[in-house]
Amino acid sequence: MVTKITKLNAGLIAFIAAAPVISATQSLPQKPNIVFILSDDMGWKDLACYGNRFTETPNIDALAGSGIRFTQAYAACPVSSPTRASILTGKYPARLQLTNYIAGKRTDPSSPVLPAPWKPYLEAGEVTLAELLKDIGYITGMVGKWHLGGHDSIAPWNQGFSFTRMIGKNGLDYYNYSIFLDSYKNEITDKGTDYLTDKLTDYGVEFISRNSDKPFFLYLAYSAPHVVIVPRPDKLMKYFRKYGQSEEKFNPYYSAMVESIDDGIGRIVEELKRNKLLDNTIIIFTSDNGGLGMDELGPTPTSVLPLRKWKGHVYEGGVRVPAIISWPGKIKGGQASDKYFSSIDYLPTLCDISGIKDLPDKVDGISLKDFLLEGEDNLPADRSLFWHYPHFSNQMGRPAAAVRVGDYKLVESYETGKLELFNLEDDISESKDLSEKMKAKTLELHSLLVDWRENVNAQMPVPNKGQIK
Repeated sequence: MVTKITKLNAGLIAFIAAAPVISATQSLPQKPNIVFILSDDMGWKDLACYGNRFTETPNIDALAGSGIRFTQAYAACPVSSPTRASILTGKYPARLQLTNYIAGKRTDPSSPVLPAPWKPYLEAGEVTLAELLKDIGYITGMVGKWHLGGHDSIAPWNQGFSFTRMIGKNGLDYYNYSIFLDSYKNEITDKGTDYLTDKLTDYGVEFISRNSDKPFFLYLAYSAPHVVIVPRPDKLMKYFRKYGQSEEKFNPYYSAMVESIDDGIGRIVEELKRNKLLDNTIIIFTSDNGGLGMDELGPTPTSVLPLRKWKGHVYEGGVRVPAIISWPGKIKGGQASDKYFSSIDYLPTLCDISGIKDLPDKVDGISLKDFLLEGEDNLPADRSLFWHYPHFSNQMGRPAAAVRVGDYKLVESYETGKLELFNLEDDISESKDLSEKMKAKTLELHSLLVDWRENVNAQMPVPNKGQIK
């Protein structure tokens, strides 16, 4: 077990005591570099390699071609902050009691429940992936959207990152924003000079260039394509032309924003190649939750059909996300996998790959290392995955929970107690409720969900005593 308060000193003492003397002819095993790229609100089918016929994403498609593209990858929550916390800690948001996005305060006076109590920050005592990697010699960099609390003690520079370029003011304005450089005391403001997505890529490239001679971990968290939908104007014309030529409508502005992310990933890969690092770098690309399929701060950005609902809902449209993992020479390229896993699995996987065996207490995820590197079909087909969202989302999501086991998924409403059961293999749209036909299976999954909530000490919605009748 690793604890944050003592792990640095204890790790140093253990290393000094146990480290063998290395002769001039010996060398330590080379640790892989890690580049984790996170998009914001990108939908399950927003990329060409996932079947999108409009948005051009050649660099992400190439990444998929060099690695594994997962068709059933999940975010641990249908909104941003909890999933980001799950990536960095390997824990379910419910265990962290960080179950809503940081500024989430929506209620519904007519509902029988009020949102559950929760912590709008990632506690300083939680051990992050960056801290674990830093302890074994990695240079750690965080670029982009943090969204895990604003106090200095829980800012990224105090959560394991030695290089930080964190979005500050006006995070939804791509041409009028600020960036904090390693401290709240060092802030730069941009008023139209650099498009935010491009600026974040610049910082990512800078980090790689600075640290090409050391093992590094780069956590590059783009704010795009989150609303407000503000693209680079020079990317719009081709999408306007496509819009006029297609019977199926899409949002050209959104496509242009996704393409800017793709450009950035192309530049990151080129910088790795330039420094001869690509073959020793594992690259992960994913999203923090499902795409936004309704009007919010402007016209609807995207569609996640045939999935049900979108961001803010525990149905598939809110939690199923694109996920690509590439490591040339180590992971066989051109794979498409329907194995399902969750964002809680990234920390144990990357720790396993980098040689960290002693994980923090109560990590919920599992390592995918053997599946990724050895091709072993060892991911349990009947693994239980859980979602707990006891809040009202800005995207009209209601307090609810879900559990998936194999092909079956159960959804529970925290307002009505209603249970729905779906077979995702036969019904990806979650349109056929099997709860009445399969009562035993429904009770089985609900029992798992109830036991899990007790195990992680999940905070539940509270009765709304002032409910409007």
